[in-house]
Amino acid sequence: MKPNRIIQGDALAELKKLPAAVAQAVIADPPYFNVLENEAWDTQWKTAADYLAWCDEWVAESMRVLRDDGLAFIFGQLGKREHTFLHLMSRLSQQHQFHDLIIWDRAVGYDERRDSFTPQYEMILVLRKGDAVKFNKGSVRLPYDAATIETYLKDKRYKDKDARRAHLEKGKYATNILRVPSLKGASKEKCGHPSQKPINLIDKLIACATDVGDLVIDPFLGSGTTAAAAQRLDRQWLGIEKDSAYIEIAKKRLAADSSLFSKS
Repeated sequence: MKPNRIIQGDALAELKKLPAAVAQAVIADPPYFNVLENEAWDTQWKTAADYLAWCDEWVAESMRVLRDDGLAFIFGQLGKREHTFLHLMSRLSQQHQFHDLIIWDRAVGYDERRDSFTPQYEMILVLRKGDAVKFNKGSVRLPYDAATIETYLKDKRYKDKDARRAHLEKGKYATNILRVPSLKGASKEKCGHPSQKPINLIDKLIACATDVGDLVIDPFLGSGTTAAAAQRLDRQWLGIEKDSAYIEIAKKRLAADSSLFSKS
């Protein structure tokens, strides 16, 4: 199987063609079902039951191509009154092993509502295949500011101040609430997909679940964020995307990133 390429086609059909147990991580940002109501790919199912049945199939195939110590990250969001992702999480957690639920704190709200709180987060359901997983906890840390480090160094319980400083300067371990600002229209990173995720968010998922050289599969590549993140973190990747316009965007993005890397 040749990595580092985009396969044009239907996610479910193309996943079925892949060998079993090849991916260290699967990062999937599928259609959310009637959340982006102006996008045909998000409104193509007649009922929530149809959407859930489709998800059963592509997630099963995603778990099949996952290594025994791998993790699958599945993005989801609630619409204004749409709660299908809640049912999907419950359903998938009964069919596969639940590992975690990550909250992506988008930092700013969207779709202001008159009769409820403004939503500011999306969810990432994390599934595991086996009892033991590869998880690089130290790869995703949040830096302390200088003042906080100096305050913590005053704690008299720690006798080796140099070791304590070195530990603090690495930053604290991330929680399962990841605060990464969403992309706005004026963002230089924004490149034409309505549900494009920030590359810094995908970086964290790849870094914690894989090592250099591991394979990451994205069944819904879109504008290529997973591929771009994997490329700059020296991971192998494989992306599946149906829409030719998004594929062209992803190819141009990856080519531009490769050019930048070759100059560094």
